[in-house]
Amino acid sequence: MTTEDSSNTSSSSSSSSAAANETEKIEPIRLPTIEEVRGQDIWNNCVVRSVASGVMGGGLGLAMGLFLGALDNPIHQDTMTGRQLFVYTAKQMGGRSWNSCKAFAVMGLIFSAAECVVEKARAKHDITNTAIAGCVTGGAISAKTGGPKGACFGCAGFAAFSVAIEKFLDRHE
Repeated sequence: MTTEDSSNTSSSSSSSSAAANETEKIEPIRLPTIEEVRGQDIWNNCVVRSVASGVMGGGLGLAMGLFLGALDNPIHQDTMTGRQLFVYTAKQMGGRSWNSCKAFAVMGLIFSAAECVVEKARAKHDITNTAIAGCVTGGAISAKTGGPKGACFGCAGFAAFSVAIEKFLDRHE
């Protein structure tokens, strides 16, 4: 072995130990700022969280209603003029979007409020909270039109749907 080979070997071992030392550096823990703590406190409020979910649900319902309202075809489409067809489609989009907006806003508000209250009462963040919130939401929405039997089916259906979505998104371990 020549001097050049031994110097290459020693330099490669010293570079690998230098790389190991660089990866072993421990970063200090960064404490949150006052603004971050206050923001988290505001967002942990169930009323704020529920209202935000209601507004976002309303926006989603509005967009879905506009899209689905545009797809509605009138029965007498071939006898309508272009103006009549435009007016009919605009009315359909408006009505459908307003109804979807209200339904999704109520659904988001109830689900978020129920999940937040259950989470705070149980002091746990797990899939059981989602199942209970889904049951409360489905029961509340279905009770108006289906009575007690509809509320039971709505509870079971919405709870199962909520748990399936949580499993799909894998938010809880």
